[in-house]
Amino acid sequence: MLDLTKLARQMQGLSQHLSLEAAASRERLELAQRHLKKAYECQQGVVELQEKWRDRILFANATPIEPLNTCITIPVPPKVHTVVATDGSQIAPNHHEIAYCYLLNIGRVILHYGQNLHPLLDSLPEVFYRPEDLYVSRQWGIRTEEWMSYRRTASEATVLAELACGVQGEVPMLAMVDGSLIYWFLEQLPMDARDRILPPILDAWQQLRDAQIPLMGYLSASRNIEGMNFLRLLACPHPIPDCVSYCPNQLENVPCKVFESLRDTTLWSTQLQPGQRSPLWRSNAKILDLYADQKIYFCYVHVGTEIARIEVPAWVAENSAMFDQALGLMLAQVQKGYGYPVAIAEAHNQAVVRGGDKARFFGLLERQMIKAGIKNVGISYKEARKRGSIA
Repeated sequence: MLDLTKLARQMQGLSQHLSLEAAASRERLELAQRHLKKAYECQQGVVELQEKWRDRILFANATPIEPLNTCITIPVPPKVHTVVATDGSQIAPNHHEIAYCYLLNIGRVILHYGQNLHPLLDSLPEVFYRPEDLYVSRQWGIRTEEWMSYRRTASEATVLAELACGVQGEVPMLAMVDGSLIYWFLEQLPMDARDRILPPILDAWQQLRDAQIPLMGYLSASRNIEGMNFLRLLACPHPIPDCVSYCPNQLENVPCKVFESLRDTTLWSTQLQPGQRSPLWRSNAKILDLYADQKIYFCYVHVGTEIARIEVPAWVAENSAMFDQALGLMLAQVQKGYGYPVAIAEAHNQAVVRGGDKARFFGLLERQMIKAGIKNVGISYKEARKRGSIA
């Protein structure tokens, strides 16, 4: 039980700290705005410097593909269109439950507009209980709980491609996922583990590419700083941006980290009007070297309620007509969802496993185990005590 009386004593210090942070953030924002204006005049030179020294730069930074002062109004989407989305949830394995297994539940949504068709709103559950599913990740030092989330990411992409490619008709379409298309977690995985997660995702994306269905990742409240890190190249006091030689320890207070903790979205909130997008950027994340020709591009969009980060594969970004139409469909989804894409929100609602669902899942499992003749079926004493109190 939370003791609010004791907690209240700490709130004053927290509020003072947040006030100081807000003032410091305003100063960093003003400095970033000055560097952005400076970058307007020498953008090509900075890009060339970035490309020449990219192997010596130790922080993630993106490359602007369009002029940095680009602010483009997103076109109105066609009235007749279809939006497809998936999202996932899970029941994690627990040694204290009646059986050690885990469940993935992928929410599926197809929304048809202007076509007089019923939507699809359902979920696709899958239970994993075999030793090769539960313990295969141990050989790489990966906990089962972590491996489960990686498997879920791959399943979301696979189901999305199957869903979108199975829709009949020639109307404009958009396939959406919640979150980034840059799977940063893959960097820390051994090659054998990575080969079980990434190839199914790239295969699913290729299916969408062959069907000419644009894929989009929608990031709300993005914490990304790849764009701000491009401006760090202007703030570098050294003759060349050679971090390996001049600033090998990036944890120290290096000279160019004047924008530290300032997000891309904070800067673009001062540049964009509702319904506008920022310039297009190409991410230079190391993990994208494994994506072959499906590199990830992104831009920031003022959707009215926030600045959202929008990510698309290269084949979408390079097709200007497809990209513009996809942005229009995305913005319409945000408006229909009162600030967040309705298709992604509904996919989440279909996928989420609530407390009652979890109880019914284990209840069904218990009945099957008893039916199979397994005795002493039950949770551990620790779990039983945690679910109730004698106090």
